[in-house]
Amino acid sequence: MPKIRVYTDLKECEQIWRELWPENCLFDRWDIRLAFHRHFQRPIHFVVAESFGRQVGLLPLSWIEEEGYYGCFPGETWNSKTWLEQNRIPAESEEIRQLLWAAAPDNTRLRYLLPEECPADAQMDEIGYLFHPLKYNSHMDAYWAEFSGKSKKQLQREAGRFDHLGCRYQENQFDDIPWMFEQNLMNFGPKSYFHDSRFRNGFNAMLDRLREMGILRVVTVRVGGQTAAVDVGAVYRNQYTVLGGATDMAFTGIAKTINLLHLDWGCQNKIQEIDFLCGDFGWKPRFHLEARPLYIACKADESYLLKTRIRAEAVEA
Repeated sequence: MPKIRVYTDLKECEQIWRELWPENCLFDRWDIRLAFHRHFQRPIHFVVAESFGRQVGLLPLSWIEEEGYYGCFPGETWNSKTWLEQNRIPAESEEIRQLLWAAAPDNTRLRYLLPEECPADAQMDEIGYLFHPLKYNSHMDAYWAEFSGKSKKQLQREAGRFDHLGCRYQENQFDDIPWMFEQNLMNFGPKSYFHDSRFRNGFNAMLDRLREMGILRVVTVRVGGQTAAVDVGAVYRNQYTVLGGATDMAFTGIAKTINLLHLDWGCQNKIQEIDFLCGDFGWKPRFHLEARPLYIACKADESYLLKTRIRAEAVEA
């Protein structure tokens, strides 16, 4: 029977992560997680299964003090919930994975879990949305063939409504990133991803790291010379992840324009997958993106349940 140990030292935890956590997507990288950890500084609680001197399973947690629960490392939060997706409990067997989950503290809440690497009692959390250019042989014409004639014309008309005003598309205008932060905050206020300075600074540190790696992609749409929309993303292992963005609300519907630009660019560059992350935001199903369920697992003590109920009642009031 494997033994369970808890590690709290950052350097030890980095070594364990690099040994046990598979690096299949952008969010699997230690340096991306570390960018957020440096600004949130959550206490680390790595639950590790060990057998005959080998580490055979990992449940990496961070203590989210203001919410009263352990979340997946690094515990970056937006709107009281963690944000990084495609979390998992890597283990050499399902038995070890369940052993790690049993050893988790009672007030543990893991979000955005991949279905193949989560506890048996996990439930569906949210839906992620993907686009696979290779499904259409990397041709937008094949993508549009899925739509009815009416839907296709309407969507293309909405996306092209600014063409007559001199709509222009640019890549990697890195000086537009501050505009994205400021505009997102202006549009959404306290509901913005970037309202919490810790998250904003962690996100910005992530972008800095992506730029150092040469994989950061900034997409800007200007209308009549005025900045109308800016998105940021990264291409890693031929997977393009659209991380965030902002639009000038004076250009109603400009989001459709930039979203179609992502799809078209993915086809032109034969990208394997474009990940638009969770939340449909009123447009993703309409664009015929593929749904990918992600899961949530909770072990909540009474104090956490009480705190959650009080917060919910306050919102309803």
